[in-house]
Amino acid sequence: QVKLVESGGGLVQAGGSLRLSCAASGRTFGSYDLAWFRQGFGKERDFVGAIRASGSSTDYADSVKGRFTISRDNAKNTVYLQMNSLKPEDTAIYYCAARWSARVIYIRTYYYNYWGQGTQVTVSS
Repeated sequence: QVKLVESGGGLVQAGGSLRLSCAASGRTFGSYDLAWFRQGFGKERDFVGAIRASGSSTDYADSVKGRFTISRDNAKNTVYLQMNSLKPEDTAIYYCAARWSARVIYIRTYYYNYWGQGTQVTVSS
């Protein structure tokens, strides 16, 4: 069982930056792949990016490549999402998700077993 708690959301102007954090409970954090998804108002929950359990590889949605970076600190049971050059279309609730480590990075929500409650990110123009 893994409990995930996101933090770091807020209101920022276009072009600004935010860093989201996702703190996880449990002793086996290092065995889980972690991902970030987001859901805009009235929209589906979309993949943002993910990082393998070992931290050896990452994957990103095309819409955030070059602007967002995922990292993890297994000693702190925390995964981060650094968001730069934010745009109004990045406005959404951002969710952290976890699944037992796999050979590939999955980008569909149904592959992830554990979810946080989400944190709101609002980017003003």
